[in-house]
Amino acid sequence: MDKSQWKWLLVSIGFSALVMGAVLYFTVDETTVGYLSRINPFYLILAVLLHILSLGFWALRIQKMTISLGYQVGFKHCLNLVLANMVVAAITPSQAGGEPVRVHELYRAGVPVGDATAIVIMERVIDGIVLGAGGAFAMLFLGRYWSGLTSGFGGVSFLMYGAWILISAFVLMFVYSVRNPDRLKRVLRRISCWIDRRWHLRRIEHILATIDREVDNFNHGLVEFVNHGRSGLVWGFFLTSLYWFSEFVIASVLLMALGQPPHFVESFVVQLVIAVIMMIPLTPGGSGVSEISATSFYSLFVPSAIVGVFVLLWRLIIYYLNIALGLLPSLSIVRREVLARARRHR
Repeated sequence: MDKSQWKWLLVSIGFSALVMGAVLYFTVDETTVGYLSRINPFYLILAVLLHILSLGFWALRIQKMTISLGYQVGFKHCLNLVLANMVVAAITPSQAGGEPVRVHELYRAGVPVGDATAIVIMERVIDGIVLGAGGAFAMLFLGRYWSGLTSGFGGVSFLMYGAWILISAFVLMFVYSVRNPDRLKRVLRRISCWIDRRWHLRRIEHILATIDREVDNFNHGLVEFVNHGRSGLVWGFFLTSLYWFSEFVIASVLLMALGQPPHFVESFVVQLVIAVIMMIPLTPGGSGVSEISATSFYSLFVPSAIVGVFVLLWRLIIYYLNIALGLLPSLSIVRREVLARARRHR
């Protein structure tokens, strides 16, 4: 990591800590100590293990999808790239910014750039389909319980419908672009030319040529998935479902650790909305936004004296633990690249 990346990491952590401090200031009162005295360490440890298990599901998803295309990448390498990806995601807008790291590390493991890109983007598409299906399930199959839940949440109902529509639109646009790669090229070229008119890019022709080449490579990789990597897609959907289930249930486990009912259904709805919000590029790593969103939503059914502590524990696991686990793999990758560059220049 260079100085700029360290700076943005500190900005992300600092902003998250600042917002978290404000949340605790406005929610902690004299009854909070009573709640904390009854905290159950078993559930805290279980929540941490669930998150580590989620990262394992993610690494296994990448490995299975890679193997389905005919490339052998070890689980340890996949886990390292997932952990390193989490650090980059913490310093880029939203938490969906680690894709270049995953593509690069797959390439280092012998996967061509086009196929590596197809794998990583297909991950996001599968995420979108699974989250969209979860939203559809919540809205269509919970029936009266959903109506009562959203009436109590107020704006959450609107956000839930909006998130579901956004995810569904993304998936449909992706399917359309795969079936019509030439139109995708034209759209990307128009966007690049529009940017050039506003900011006068120096190498616009090189950028346009790169767009054509990478769209072709990407489309070839997706065709390979459909023709030869169907088992990878099946594994992808299965492991993605396990990943999101494990991540979403962490909040309910933390509520039990604090002596509260797990609120599985309510927490599922809130986690689904927060997951979509955190993908919107607002702040580095979604810091601040996720704390405010979680506090606002969970305060509707969690006592105010403990909601701040709950959000703090939740962020310690899904954000700060990611950074702690990913620093060593990130530094290892940087060291490897520096040594490789030095050997090339000898």
